[in-house]
Amino acid sequence: MLVPSDLKNTVRVVMIILSLHTGYHDGTAALFDDYDLLAAVQLERLTRKKGDGGGIPEPTIDEVLGIAGLCRSDIDVVVLSRASFPAHYYHAGTIKRIETSLHRMMGREKLRDMCSQLQRRGMAEAESIFRSDIFLADHGFRPDARVAFSNHHLAHALSSLFYTDWDEALLYTADGCGDNVHYSHRILKDGKLTCLFGDDESLLAKRRVDSLGLAYGYATQALGYRMNRHEGKLTGLAAYGQPSLADAIGGHFVVDDMGRINSDFDSDAAMRQEIFRLAHGAEPADVAASIQQVLEDKILASVTRILKNHPVRRLGLAGGVFANVRLNRLLCESTATDETFIFPGMGDEGITVGGALQFLMERDGLESWLGSRRRLKTVYLGRDYNNHINSTLAGDLDVEAVAGSPVEVTAELLATGKAGAIYEGRMEFGPRALGARSIIASPIDSGINQSLNDRLQRTEFMPFAPYVLEEDAEDVFDITDANRYAARFMTITTAVKDTWRERIPAVVHVDGTARPQIVRREDNPLYADILAAFKARTGLSVLVNTSFNAHEEPIINTPEECLRALLHDRVDFITTAKAVYRRKTG
Repeated sequence: MLVPSDLKNTVRVVMIILSLHTGYHDGTAALFDDYDLLAAVQLERLTRKKGDGGGIPEPTIDEVLGIAGLCRSDIDVVVLSRASFPAHYYHAGTIKRIETSLHRMMGREKLRDMCSQLQRRGMAEAESIFRSDIFLADHGFRPDARVAFSNHHLAHALSSLFYTDWDEALLYTADGCGDNVHYSHRILKDGKLTCLFGDDESLLAKRRVDSLGLAYGYATQALGYRMNRHEGKLTGLAAYGQPSLADAIGGHFVVDDMGRINSDFDSDAAMRQEIFRLAHGAEPADVAASIQQVLEDKILASVTRILKNHPVRRLGLAGGVFANVRLNRLLCESTATDETFIFPGMGDEGITVGGALQFLMERDGLESWLGSRRRLKTVYLGRDYNNHINSTLAGDLDVEAVAGSPVEVTAELLATGKAGAIYEGRMEFGPRALGARSIIASPIDSGINQSLNDRLQRTEFMPFAPYVLEEDAEDVFDITDANRYAARFMTITTAVKDTWRERIPAVVHVDGTARPQIVRREDNPLYADILAAFKARTGLSVLVNTSFNAHEEPIINTPEECLRALLHDRVDFITTAKAVYRRKTG
């Protein structure tokens, strides 16, 4: 259990909870004031190393505390994912402790994976092998602060459930691996949350070889891209190929009567070898189309089987596999559920949010926890630099402010074919830019995709995503009650209405779909007002939105990074709430 026994059945005490993911990628911190999420920041945004992780993500701790105006002594609970930790945090015999101390003094201390340590010792409780007192002292937390551990897939699942008001749902998680499993299936019904598969009973078992997330990653590697980073390239490339290898790959995977995915591979290495063998000499687009087809077929079969066995009307998805927006659309539409929601931090960054929510659920009980839920408004959870962005841009000798209203000037520049970036308020959490650090452009000319990608040094195959005002969304896209909530966070594709496809080619995929973001003015007035002004100027209710970053670079965070991007010609202008800035000419 995550919550100490002396905390159960007591009156709720409001707590400051710091949740950390210490995995080898996606290092992240999230900070809660009881059920209120105050801040969440990925390590990559601070170190500028894409996907950065491994060990304790120290900079993120200071960042989320700084955002909230708190210090380490204010923390009541630290929730840790069962990932990687420096060796000296594990209980060990005398000889091992001496060896670890020597390595630490020489700066050569190794990270040890928590699950591997539990398996080696035959123990399932992380608290029993972790030196919490040393951890708290090392990082400046109070000695009476509690240290708790979250379950990887339960944390994913809870992140997709807490930000809904559902009374029944299938919560389905999938990723490369977490806590020794690749999937979890949970049913919320009749006030009970039941785990069908993927809980701690698998922690000490022999790890199954069944991960479609890994298979997709191996296909990514086979095409020369980086696993855990470039899978999105295959999703886009798949639209241009034929699934000629789908039968050969998919034949290794089967879905049983309980909805569990199995494979006939005896190891991950064997899976990788077979995918590399099949991909060798094949057209890259065909490889991408094949692994996409396998992913869609098997996950849909799994979800369909579970829903047949446990009929519910809502679907919550989380985990890195569900960064695949084409898959999400298929599941939403093919299962005909009433609503599908994908937690916006679908990668391992999301388990920091879910980890704190797991602590709260086990502290308060499921009934109270369900009663504390709320719909997610935004994921603007990083630091707000509005007090510094204008002085940074205006203070550079090579930058000038453009006279006029920022909204009207921006709409005019966009209508004349310029591409700019909006820098407003708090940075987004998760992999999507959602109007705080977004590049915006007109969707009229599909050539903007190539020209912008060239400027950003990207090699992308999918068109850019569009953003649309809430009142216009159904006119342009196939928005329904089932996908509307997910579309606010750009985690699902939808069909583009026939009458709009030729009008906005820059955001329409080969199959006639797009990945829209529905925007409400109350959540981001500047972002919404620019679109409204552009619509008044052009008659188009859509603008391009792509993340404000160059190739292999995390999304822009600080004003200084924003300035460099402007000076390096990544965009033509920057829009803030106060002004529009561009490079001086002549």
